[in-house]
Amino acid sequence: MSSGDAEADLAVIGGSGFTALFDDVETIEVTTPWGPPSGPIQMADVGDRRVAFLPRHGPGHRLPPHRVPYRANLWALRDLGVTRVLGPCAAGSLRADVHPGDLVVVDQLVDRTWGRAGTYFDGPTVNHVSLADPYCPTLRSTLLGAAEPGPLPVHDGGTVVVIAGPRFATRAESQLHRQQGATVINMTQMPEAALARELGICYAAVALVTDYDTGVEDDPDIAPVNQAEVFSFFEANVPKLRAVLVRALQAVPAERSCPCADATGGLVPDLPH
Repeated sequence: MSSGDAEADLAVIGGSGFTALFDDVETIEVTTPWGPPSGPIQMADVGDRRVAFLPRHGPGHRLPPHRVPYRANLWALRDLGVTRVLGPCAAGSLRADVHPGDLVVVDQLVDRTWGRAGTYFDGPTVNHVSLADPYCPTLRSTLLGAAEPGPLPVHDGGTVVVIAGPRFATRAESQLHRQQGATVINMTQMPEAALARELGICYAAVALVTDYDTGVEDDPDIAPVNQAEVFSFFEANVPKLRAVLVRALQAVPAERSCPCADATGGLVPDLPH
Protein backbone atom coordinates (compact mmCIF):
# COMPACT_ATOMS: atom_id res chain seq x y z
CA MET A 1 0.00 0.00 0.00
CA SER A 2 1.46 3.36 -0.98
CA SER A 3 1.32 6.41 1.26
CA GLY A 4 -1.25 7.91 -1.10
CA ASP A 5 -3.53 4.94 -0.43
CA ALA A 6 -3.06 5.09 3.33
CA GLU A 7 -6.10 4.42 5.46
CA ALA A 8 -4.43 6.18 8.41
CA ASP A 9 -1.03 7.62 9.24
CA LEU A 10 -1.48 7.66 13.02
CA ALA A 11 -2.40 4.83 15.38
CA VAL A 12 -2.93 4.09 19.04
CA ILE A 13 -2.29 0.64 20.53
CA GLY A 14 -4.31 0.70 23.73
CA GLY A 15 -3.36 -1.23 26.85
CA SER A 16 -5.24 -2.68 29.82
CA GLY A 17 -8.68 -1.11 30.18
CA PHE A 18 -8.63 0.32 26.65
CA THR A 19 -11.18 -1.59 24.57
CA ALA A 20 -12.05 1.47 22.47
CA LEU A 21 -10.74 4.99 22.00
CA PHE A 22 -13.47 6.56 19.88
CA ASP A 23 -17.25 6.25 19.63
CA ASP A 24 -17.92 6.71 15.90
CA VAL A 25 -15.65 4.17 14.24
CA GLU A 26 -15.22 2.11 11.11
CA THR A 27 -14.04 -1.42 11.87
CA ILE A 28 -11.51 -3.08 9.57
CA GLU A 29 -10.43 -6.72 9.58
CA VAL A 30 -6.78 -7.12 8.62
CA THR A 31 -4.71 -10.23 7.90
CA THR A 32 -0.91 -10.36 7.98
CA PRO A 33 1.85 -12.85 7.12
CA TRP A 34 2.36 -13.09 10.90
CA GLY A 35 -1.19 -14.13 11.65
CA PRO A 36 -4.14 -12.02 12.78
CA PRO A 37 -3.64 -8.96 14.98
CA SER A 38 -5.12 -8.74 18.47
CA GLY A 39 -8.50 -7.81 17.04
CA PRO A 40 -10.32 -5.71 14.45
CA ILE A 41 -8.81 -2.28 13.90
CA GLN A 42 -11.06 0.70 14.59
CA MET A 43 -10.73 3.77 12.37
CA ALA A 44 -11.88 7.28 13.29
CA ASP A 45 -11.25 10.92 12.45
CA VAL A 46 -9.50 13.14 14.99
CA GLY A 47 -9.74 16.63 13.61
CA ASP A 48 -8.47 16.29 10.07
CA ARG A 49 -6.39 13.18 10.84
CA ARG A 50 -7.43 9.59 10.26
CA VAL A 51 -6.43 7.45 13.25
CA ALA A 52 -6.35 3.68 13.73
CA PHE A 53 -6.96 2.12 17.13
CA LEU A 54 -6.02 -1.43 18.12
CA PRO A 55 -6.68 -2.90 21.59
CA ARG A 56 -3.39 -4.57 22.51
CA HIS A 57 -5.00 -7.39 24.49
CA GLY A 58 -7.90 -7.92 22.09
CA PRO A 59 -11.64 -7.68 22.71
CA GLY A 60 -12.45 -8.44 26.33
CA HIS A 61 -8.77 -8.43 27.32
CA ARG A 62 -8.45 -12.05 26.20
CA LEU A 63 -4.71 -12.02 25.45
CA PRO A 64 -2.15 -12.05 28.29
CA PRO A 65 1.08 -10.11 27.65
CA HIS A 66 3.10 -13.09 26.40
CA ARG A 67 0.41 -14.05 23.84
CA VAL A 68 -0.13 -10.61 22.29
CA PRO A 69 0.65 -10.99 18.55
CA TYR A 70 3.07 -8.08 18.50
CA ARG A 71 4.44 -8.79 15.02
CA ALA A 72 0.95 -9.02 13.50
CA ASN A 73 -0.19 -5.86 15.28
CA LEU A 74 2.58 -3.60 13.99
CA TRP A 75 2.52 -5.16 10.52
CA ALA A 76 -1.25 -4.67 10.24
CA LEU A 77 -0.94 -1.01 11.16
CA ARG A 78 1.89 -0.49 8.70
CA ASP A 79 -0.22 -2.08 5.95
CA LEU A 80 -2.89 0.53 6.67
CA GLY A 81 -0.33 3.24 6.04
CA VAL A 82 0.48 4.02 9.68
CA THR A 83 3.86 5.66 10.22
CA ARG A 84 3.47 6.81 13.84
CA VAL A 85 2.12 4.91 16.84
CA LEU A 86 1.27 5.96 20.39
CA GLY A 87 1.37 3.07 22.88
CA PRO A 88 -0.36 3.95 26.17
CA CYS A 89 0.10 1.28 28.82
CA ALA A 90 -0.45 0.48 32.47
CA ALA A 91 2.61 0.40 34.72
CA GLY A 92 3.57 -0.05 38.33
CA SER A 93 5.71 2.55 40.07
CA LEU A 94 9.15 1.60 41.37
CA ARG A 95 9.71 5.00 43.01
CA ALA A 96 8.05 6.66 45.96
CA ASP A 97 7.82 9.97 44.08
CA VAL A 98 5.94 8.46 41.12
CA HIS A 99 2.38 7.92 42.27
CA PRO A 100 -0.69 6.05 41.05
CA GLY A 101 -2.50 8.44 38.74
CA ASP A 102 0.72 9.92 37.35
CA LEU A 103 1.74 9.69 33.70
CA VAL A 104 5.30 8.83 32.72
CA VAL A 105 6.41 9.60 29.16
CA VAL A 106 9.21 7.05 29.20
CA ASP A 107 12.44 7.55 27.28
CA GLN A 108 14.29 4.29 28.00
CA LEU A 109 13.49 0.62 28.57
CA VAL A 110 15.09 -2.55 29.90
CA ASP A 111 13.88 -5.80 28.36
CA ARG A 112 13.41 -8.66 30.84
CA THR A 113 10.98 -10.65 28.69
CA TRP A 114 11.77 -14.04 27.20
CA GLY A 115 10.27 -16.46 24.68
CA ARG A 116 8.50 -13.80 22.61
CA ALA A 117 8.86 -13.45 18.85
CA GLY A 118 10.78 -10.19 19.03
CA THR A 119 11.99 -9.46 15.50
CA TYR A 120 10.92 -9.50 11.87
CA PHE A 121 14.48 -10.29 10.82
CA ASP A 122 14.55 -14.04 11.45
CA GLY A 123 16.76 -14.62 8.38
CA PRO A 124 18.04 -15.07 5.79
CA THR A 125 18.05 -11.25 5.78
CA VAL A 126 19.74 -10.05 8.97
CA ASN A 127 19.40 -6.52 10.29
CA HIS A 128 20.74 -5.36 13.66
CA VAL A 129 18.58 -2.28 14.12
CA SER A 130 19.70 0.26 16.73
CA LEU A 131 17.40 0.66 19.73
CA ALA A 132 19.74 2.91 21.71
CA ASP A 133 16.93 5.45 22.00
CA PRO A 134 13.81 3.31 21.74
CA TYR A 135 11.21 6.09 21.66
CA CYS A 136 10.67 8.66 18.91
CA PRO A 137 11.81 12.11 20.16
CA THR A 138 9.11 13.92 18.20
CA LEU A 139 6.28 11.78 19.55
CA ARG A 140 7.68 12.01 23.08
CA SER A 141 7.69 15.80 22.84
CA THR A 142 4.15 15.74 21.46
CA LEU A 143 2.91 13.55 24.31
CA LEU A 144 4.54 15.77 26.91
CA GLY A 145 2.95 18.87 25.43
CA ALA A 146 -0.44 17.16 25.37
CA ALA A 147 -0.11 15.99 28.99
CA GLU A 148 1.05 19.29 30.50
CA PRO A 149 -2.45 20.84 30.72
CA GLY A 150 -3.56 17.88 32.87
CA PRO A 151 -5.68 16.37 34.25
CA LEU A 152 -2.97 13.88 35.30
CA PRO A 153 0.51 14.79 36.63
CA VAL A 154 3.22 13.97 34.10
CA HIS A 155 6.90 12.98 34.41
CA ASP A 156 9.27 13.76 31.54
CA GLY A 157 11.38 10.66 31.01
CA GLY A 158 11.93 7.46 32.91
CA THR A 159 13.00 3.89 32.34
CA VAL A 160 10.40 1.16 32.01
CA VAL A 161 11.54 -2.36 32.85
CA VAL A 162 9.51 -4.87 30.85
CA ILE A 163 8.89 -8.24 32.49
CA ALA A 164 7.45 -11.35 30.89
CA GLY A 165 4.38 -11.70 33.08
CA PRO A 166 1.64 -12.59 33.37
CA ARG A 167 2.59 -12.81 37.05
CA PHE A 168 3.64 -9.69 38.92
CA ALA A 169 7.17 -9.27 40.25
CA THR A 170 8.53 -10.69 43.49
CA ARG A 171 9.71 -8.27 46.16
CA ALA A 172 13.33 -9.18 45.38
CA GLU A 173 12.82 -8.53 41.67
CA SER A 174 11.10 -5.22 42.30
CA GLN A 175 13.91 -4.16 44.64
CA LEU A 176 16.52 -5.13 42.03
CA HIS A 177 14.78 -3.15 39.27
CA ARG A 178 14.52 -0.16 41.60
CA GLN A 179 18.22 -0.34 42.51
CA GLN A 180 19.12 -0.51 38.82
CA GLY A 181 17.33 2.77 38.18
CA ALA A 182 14.03 1.73 36.63
CA THR A 183 11.11 4.10 37.10
CA VAL A 184 8.12 1.92 36.23
CA ILE A 185 7.43 -1.74 35.47
CA ASN A 186 5.28 -3.08 32.61
CA MET A 187 4.70 -6.29 30.61
CA THR A 188 4.05 -5.15 27.02
CA GLN A 189 6.50 -2.48 25.88
CA MET A 190 8.74 -5.16 24.40
CA PRO A 191 8.89 -6.29 21.70
CA GLU A 192 6.34 -3.66 20.61
CA ALA A 193 8.84 -0.78 20.63
CA ALA A 194 11.54 -2.80 18.86
CA LEU A 195 9.20 -4.09 16.15
CA ALA A 196 8.02 -0.56 15.40
CA ARG A 197 11.65 0.49 14.93
CA GLU A 198 12.28 -2.48 12.60
CA LEU A 199 9.44 -1.25 10.38
CA GLY A 200 10.62 2.36 10.46
CA ILE A 201 7.55 3.40 12.45
CA CYS A 202 7.78 6.20 15.00
CA TYR A 203 6.74 4.93 18.43
CA ALA A 204 6.30 6.52 21.84
CA ALA A 205 4.61 5.40 25.04
CA VAL A 206 2.89 7.08 27.93
CA ALA A 207 2.57 4.92 31.04
CA LEU A 208 -0.34 5.42 33.39
CA VAL A 209 0.85 4.45 36.87
CA THR A 210 -1.76 2.22 38.50
CA ASP A 211 0.05 0.97 41.61
CA TYR A 212 3.32 0.75 43.57
CA ASP A 213 4.18 -2.79 42.33
CA THR A 214 5.32 -4.67 45.47
CA GLY A 215 4.87 -1.59 47.64
CA VAL A 216 7.05 1.28 48.80
CA GLU A 217 9.92 0.16 50.99
CA ASP A 218 9.45 2.83 53.67
CA ASP A 219 5.64 2.43 53.84
CA PRO A 220 4.58 -1.06 55.00
CA ASP A 221 0.90 -0.09 54.78
CA ILE A 222 0.98 -0.13 50.96
CA ALA A 223 0.07 -3.63 49.82
CA PRO A 224 1.51 -5.38 46.73
CA VAL A 225 -0.37 -4.96 43.46
CA ASN A 226 -3.13 -7.28 42.23
CA GLN A 227 -4.86 -7.63 38.88
CA ALA A 228 -8.24 -6.29 39.98
CA GLU A 229 -6.58 -3.13 41.29
CA VAL A 230 -4.73 -2.50 38.03
CA PHE A 231 -7.76 -3.05 35.79
CA SER A 232 -10.06 -0.97 37.98
CA PHE A 233 -7.65 1.94 38.32
CA PHE A 234 -6.80 2.05 34.63
CA GLU A 235 -10.43 1.91 33.52
CA ALA A 236 -11.37 4.69 35.95
CA ASN A 237 -8.69 6.92 34.43
CA VAL A 238 -9.25 6.05 30.76
CA PRO A 239 -11.29 9.24 30.10
CA LYS A 240 -8.44 11.39 31.45
CA LEU A 241 -5.82 9.51 29.44
CA ARG A 242 -8.04 9.65 26.37
CA ALA A 243 -8.10 13.46 26.59
CA VAL A 244 -4.28 13.50 26.59
CA LEU A 245 -4.09 11.14 23.62
CA VAL A 246 -6.60 13.14 21.58
CA ARG A 247 -4.60 16.33 22.16
CA ALA A 248 -1.42 14.49 21.19
CA LEU A 249 -2.92 13.06 18.00
CA GLN A 250 -4.08 16.51 16.94
CA ALA A 251 -0.62 17.98 17.63
CA VAL A 252 1.54 15.39 15.80
CA PRO A 253 3.45 17.28 13.07
CA ALA A 254 2.30 16.55 9.53
CA GLU A 255 5.84 15.72 8.37
CA ARG A 256 8.39 13.46 10.03
CA SER A 257 11.78 14.96 10.86
CA CYS A 258 13.06 12.25 13.25
CA PRO A 259 15.48 9.42 12.36
CA CYS A 260 12.97 6.59 12.94
CA ALA A 261 12.09 6.04 9.28
CA ASP A 262 15.74 5.48 8.36
CA ALA A 263 16.50 3.04 11.18
CA THR A 264 16.25 -0.06 8.97
CA GLY A 265 18.87 1.10 6.47
CA GLY A 266 16.50 0.18 3.66
CA LEU A 267 16.42 -3.54 4.52
CA VAL A 268 13.08 -5.32 4.29
CA PRO A 269 12.21 -8.36 6.46
CA ASP A 270 11.76 -11.75 4.81
CA LEU A 271 8.18 -12.97 5.01
CA PRO A 272 7.49 -16.24 6.86
CA HIS A 273 7.04 -19.34 4.72
